[in-house]
Amino acid sequence: MAKKITFADVPEEYSRAETARIAIVQVPYDKTSTWIKGADKGPAAILEASANMELYDIETNSEVYREGIFTDEPIKADSSPEDMIESVQRCLQEHINKGRFPVVIGGEHSVSIGAIKAHAENQKVDGMTVLQLDAHKDLRDEYNGSKFGHACVMARVREVCPIVQVGIRSMDSSEKELLDISRVFFAKDIHNNTDWIEKAVSKLSEKVYVTVDLDVFDPSIMPSTGTPEPGGLLWYDVLSLLRAVCDKRDVVGFDVVELCPDERNKAPNFLAAKLIYKLLSYKFKGRHGKKIL
Repeated sequence: MAKKITFADVPEEYSRAETARIAIVQVPYDKTSTWIKGADKGPAAILEASANMELYDIETNSEVYREGIFTDEPIKADSSPEDMIESVQRCLQEHINKGRFPVVIGGEHSVSIGAIKAHAENQKVDGMTVLQLDAHKDLRDEYNGSKFGHACVMARVREVCPIVQVGIRSMDSSEKELLDISRVFFAKDIHNNTDWIEKAVSKLSEKVYVTVDLDVFDPSIMPSTGTPEPGGLLWYDVLSLLRAVCDKRDVVGFDVVELCPDERNKAPNFLAAKLIYKLLSYKFKGRHGKKIL
């Protein structure tokens, strides 16, 4: 029997479902994207790349895999976006009920809707804000005949909880009237500036869900996305924000979506895997992290 592929290829004792604190949920779905296809191959590419990471994180002086990282089987998602969203929501709720911290890897951005709905339901009493890192606003009410496509993600999310958007540099004119300028941090204003991070964090509630569309990054380091937009954020821009959010707020879950892997260039796959591990390291540092030095 072939060895099961697990995130970061963590030792078997740290990948068991019974004891893992973290769950990796794969959603290989790419039905509504409209230009470069291949996001359904993103989860497998991220898992493959993650096996080549060092498990010690220098910055946090920790090995977060020791919390236990269980890699769930991919969610079968061959039907409508509505059915896929329901499947993701059910799966996430199961992991939440078992006390696991779920990480969703896509797939196109529509996979985030089910994950966010599960967390929003779980956080009804305290409330939750979604922090969106993205090149696009994704606030269209409907696109190509669907209300649940990749361009409508945040329109659906905003129906269940507040949002803060970071890295935006492309939008349709129909989205302009939906613009809450106090909760949007455009890429052009982030460039060569650090003041925006504190302002962005101040807009978040105590409980935060983070959704990362990889096209938030500049195509110079992340060309493998469905719609690569020039003028994006760089690695340390994103890490500085995520570190601040984890330091000052309670991140309840996150997703990383929209990787369209290219066999000729695997660096973007590794970036996505490393981003997941870094965010987990920030999340579990201090309260739950196991320091090794």
